[in-house]
Amino acid sequence: MSKYVIGIDLGGTNIKSAIFNMEFQRIHERSDPTEAAKGPTHVLNRIKEIVQEMMLFEGINQTSIKCMGMGIPGLLNPDEGLSIFSPNFPGWENIHVVNQMKSSFDFPVFIDNDVRVNMYGEWLFGAGAGYKNLVLITLGTGLGSGIVNDGKVFYGITSSAGEIGHMNMYREGRPCRCGSSGCLGRYVSAIGMVKTFTDKLEEGRSSIVLQWVGDDRTAITARMISEAYDLGDLLAIEVMHETGKLLGFGLSNVVNLLNPEIIIVGGGMSAAGDRLLDSVRETVGNHALKLSSHACKIEQAELGGQAGMIGAAAYANSKMPS
Repeated sequence: MSKYVIGIDLGGTNIKSAIFNMEFQRIHERSDPTEAAKGPTHVLNRIKEIVQEMMLFEGINQTSIKCMGMGIPGLLNPDEGLSIFSPNFPGWENIHVVNQMKSSFDFPVFIDNDVRVNMYGEWLFGAGAGYKNLVLITLGTGLGSGIVNDGKVFYGITSSAGEIGHMNMYREGRPCRCGSSGCLGRYVSAIGMVKTFTDKLEEGRSSIVLQWVGDDRTAITARMISEAYDLGDLLAIEVMHETGKLLGFGLSNVVNLLNPEIIIVGGGMSAAGDRLLDSVRETVGNHALKLSSHACKIEQAELGGQAGMIGAAAYANSKMPS
């Protein structure tokens, strides 16, 4: 009998779900609105329905599912199957995700942080394939990371290792939801770059982006800044380089501390590509230890929105007894 593995990537906007065969080829894939505002019970029930519908569509029964992996944003205890806190999910505190799934499914279910399952995806099937020392960073609404050290995923005592986004870059900078201020993620995430851009507009600077949004500066996005960059917009170029340089200083610390072979940049902001990464590479080359920086490549992620699903499935499969 054929066996299958399920991967779920739970995002603030969408639930991405897929069934894979044991060669990790996608058999079925879908994306559904998360509806996070309706609370954790609603979201978890949605996931159960989605999984059941996928299995029904493909004619696969529960006995053919080897396991299921889920990437969940925020702080969690993977061993307990417990989601402790998820910042973008209202009421999402101390939710025992695995127990909730067990009530509907007979197969084993495993959870991990959403960034780490993305990292599993890129490490095993994408830009990180073949490397034993790597760091994946995701640049989106925030900055997260996953770390592989000597071929093993690095978790730390509370499964919180890799919070590069909370590295302090300014003693008293922009306030952060973590309770501190001046955190790297407040500047180099999509939201951070847009804030830098709008701050400069407030100072009286001009940009073609203003013609696109009229008076509604809240409509400005990181993608618009990339598009303005391509049109030679001086403010967009300045902000992109400034953001890349600051990320480069942050990653210089990462290079010095962890000595990786490759840093993979994923998440929505990675679409900026070399517009952003050229400044990052230059800064790391100038400021990280020479031996370490020369041995480390900084590359764009390859799998895009697929990384979380395939990574969650592969992570779950790795947890199963061989």
